Amino acid sequence: MKKTASQVKAVLETGRFLIPYRVYESKAPHIVCVNGVQQSMAMWQTFISRFSRKYRIVLFDFPHQGKAKIISGSEQVSLNEQIGILKAVLDKTGTSVEATLCAASWGGVVAVGFDTTYPARIKRLVLASLGTKPNRKMVEMIEKGMAVDVKNRETMAEVLLKCFGQDLPSPVKRKIISQFRAMKEERVRAFYEHGLFVISSKSLSEVVNLKNVKAKTILLNGEKDTIIDLEDVKFLASQIPDCEMIVVNGVGHFLHLEDAGVLDIYETILSSGVGPESPASHRQDNGFHPLT
Repeated sequence: MKKTASQVKAVLETGRFLIPYRVYESKAPHIVCVNGVQQSMAMWQTFISRFSRKYRIVLFDFPHQGKAKIISGSEQVSLNEQIGILKAVLDKTGTSVEATLCAASWGGVVAVGFDTTYPARIKRLVLASLGTKPNRKMVEMIEKGMAVDVKNRETMAEVLLKCFGQDLPSPVKRKIISQFRAMKEERVRAFYEHGLFVISSKSLSEVVNLKNVKAKTILLNGEKDTIIDLEDVKFLASQIPDCEMIVVNGVGHFLHLEDAGVLDIYETILSSGVGPESPASHRQDNGFHPLT
């Protein structure tokens, strides 16, 4: 494993939240990683090992992730509050307007919302596992998870893994089960509420005006993703003004967590400064193909 760059570890107080963050220092181009729901900075470990010598990377946890805390008010955290947290982290860490946001799943919703709220604040979005609406499999998973007793956290984790985490390595599955087992009840209830919000919202376009996205956007989607339909990702790509799409062969929703080889695709995107339509990105051994 490659050595990583020197780190800054700190906690930011913003509004009613305490947000832990890390900066892997470098004078190289800036990347900010945005977690998905119930994920934390730990999901980017292999990403950091691969790229922290080439880029200045910022990580952080939202409320209900890692050691982030809500110090007052409701346990529910709105999308606007999450967008505000992302802005506060960028401001605190001095992140460049030339930065790339690399986001996963729900983190992509936050990233798109940020770009439409603060246009020209970042240069590029790389959004993994993002669609415009919950498909039937996702709705079924949310409904099954909500039917599980709040005290039976391990069963809840097993429902999620069976639905869309079946291709994760066994150590990652065990970590997810341990994470759910140790969850506090308020965090579990917040997870339920997020599921209800996803179902009730129906479409990403109800939450964010996709036509107002200014940053160059690249969508990464696993061909085996069971909770995001490929046709829906194609539609999402058509709604964002400057957007391209990559389908990654052989992986599902969790992309680089399932196969570290997916980081080769990130390498192509980040180092070339362009999306999948660049000549270099058509190499068949990368295990992906571009769609427009």
